[in-house]
Amino acid sequence: MKREYQTGTSEDITLFVGIEIEKTPAYGLKTLFVVGVLNEQVITEVARNNNCTHIYFGANQSFSTDGVNDAKTWSAWENMIRYCLENGFWCTLDLDVREVEGLLESFLVEHRKFIPQISVKLPYLQQLGYNATIKLDDKDFAATNHGVWCHNLHDLLGRDKFTSWDQYGKDEIIK
Repeated sequence: MKREYQTGTSEDITLFVGIEIEKTPAYGLKTLFVVGVLNEQVITEVARNNNCTHIYFGANQSFSTDGVNDAKTWSAWENMIRYCLENGFWCTLDLDVREVEGLLESFLVEHRKFIPQISVKLPYLQQLGYNATIKLDDKDFAATNHGVWCHNLHDLLGRDKFTSWDQYGKDEIIK
């Protein structure tokens, strides 16, 4: 994900600090945003030095794997996040919806301070009309869930859930 920063290119940025603006359980917390896999001790040191209580992993859509069985990638992310959770931080992992099954193979979802931020890309959603429905489905008929949940898309687009793009440029680049 390309983001505009006051200095440097988005490819150069690995750590930045700001207030969590997305409407998650960490909303309003001072946050260290982490792009990619970095040394967990450096992450916690930077977070403490900047008075952050929340660490947002996978910033700029930097998390992705080759699937559920990509143990090498999953292990690196899980170890980094586990260390930060064990050091008392709230931790978010921004992951694409296709990564959810792999996430369930980790211990992360069991930790009370872990926030899975599940990203569902839905371009042009405001053009889909008033009757558009989002269906939270299973991977197959009666495979893992007790059923399906359907939500009117219009009802999900409330002002209290919205974060405009112009709110994203206020972070302080650390590295």
